[in-house]
Amino acid sequence: MGDWGFLSTLLDKVQSHSTVIGKIWMSVLFIFRILVLGAGAESVWGDEQSNLVCNTLQPGCENVCYDWKFPISHIRFWVMQIIFVSTPTLLYLGHAIHVIHQENKLRERIKQQHSSQILKSPKYTDEQGHVKIKGNLLGSYLTQLFFKIILELAFIIGQYYLYGFIMVPEFACTKYPCPHTVECFMSRPTEKTIFIIFMLAVACVSLLLNVIEVFYLVCSKVGCRSRKRHMKNTTSAENPASLSSSWKPKLGTEDPLKQNKMNMEFENHIKSTSGAKEDKQLLEDQ
Repeated sequence: MGDWGFLSTLLDKVQSHSTVIGKIWMSVLFIFRILVLGAGAESVWGDEQSNLVCNTLQPGCENVCYDWKFPISHIRFWVMQIIFVSTPTLLYLGHAIHVIHQENKLRERIKQQHSSQILKSPKYTDEQGHVKIKGNLLGSYLTQLFFKIILELAFIIGQYYLYGFIMVPEFACTKYPCPHTVECFMSRPTEKTIFIIFMLAVACVSLLLNVIEVFYLVCSKVGCRSRKRHMKNTTSAENPASLSSSWKPKLGTEDPLKQNKMNMEFENHIKSTSGAKEDKQLLEDQ
């Protein structure tokens, strides 16, 4: 497991910059893929090429048959799978570290700024350095999730086309320099089949977690926008003066006859008011 130390250290740093589902995915990667691969699978396979037995004494026949049946070892295939699937996460980690570094520098500038300077406050991190997944970071996070989904699917399909999901105990080989069709026999086929199915199940769980995380982030973002829109509408309803004037009916859109009638009533009201004031003035003079 010492060979996985550097990768494990890097992936462990992603824990604080991921969602809850991302942390679960990381645990599955550490425990059920890296740990099982290093502790159990390598000892089960061992030197599988030397353990292959073919019913022939022709030199080179066994090597050619093994290479034809297994163009790449299961162990090396799973190692490549883990490295390729982890690479998008490591790229996101690099982006997150760059953002943290930039915003820490911004905080230092804010502390040292003069009164005439106006600087934006940090957007993606808090004082403890915790990352808020939004904006460009959200785009980077979703991008690495999509790439992980594609890579997981590619390796699952590739494993199926390379050697299937069951280790057959024997197979026939007719490759040169074998003099005729020879039968070759694998060592511990049942035990290897169990590990193959287990690693396949873990890859499917990892793929499912990535898909769930994409929906989780998208739904969280949409829900957040809906809540903001609802709060804005509620605030506008409680304070109508804050609404724009575009909702008010425009003048001239009413019925012309009704408008003329209202104008005449308004003029009569003004005349009657003026007459009442004049009569009152005359009575006071007398």
